[in-house]
Amino acid sequence: MGRFLDQRSSMNASGPISVPVGAPALFGIVGLQTENIAGNGGLAGGLIVDLAGNISLTSVGGPAAVDITVVRGAAVGGTTFYTQRVTFETGDTSKYVAFNAQDLNAPASIETAYSTFVSLVSGAVTRVGPETFWGIASQG
Repeated sequence: MGRFLDQRSSMNASGPISVPVGAPALFGIVGLQTENIAGNGGLAGGLIVDLAGNISLTSVGGPAAVDITVVRGAAVGGTTFYTQRVTFETGDTSKYVAFNAQDLNAPASIETAYSTFVSLVSGAVTRVGPETFWGIASQG
């Protein structure tokens, strides 16, 4: 039977915002306490970290694309273990993006930071809110 370790959430925007997407921009960060339980690839007894979030985006016109990236760490350059490309085709204007990721190789640590970023790949896109990010650490 699994054992709950920690749960945290980060709400960057609970309502309307208007932020152009460009270079990687942080929109969620959580620190999860894992009680120094070593991960073992999701096998019984190991550390499992489930992460999820959402972000709302609007295309400013024409085709466009952004990447949603989840990293272990508090900054760009951390260990990336999830990337989702969101594309806007001609005629698409708004997208509500929900994502789920798991870190099955999480390190044993008193607290591990997890961050999520959005970055522009092509076109013009604006963040319009809401934006949330949350995680749960458990022992499998």
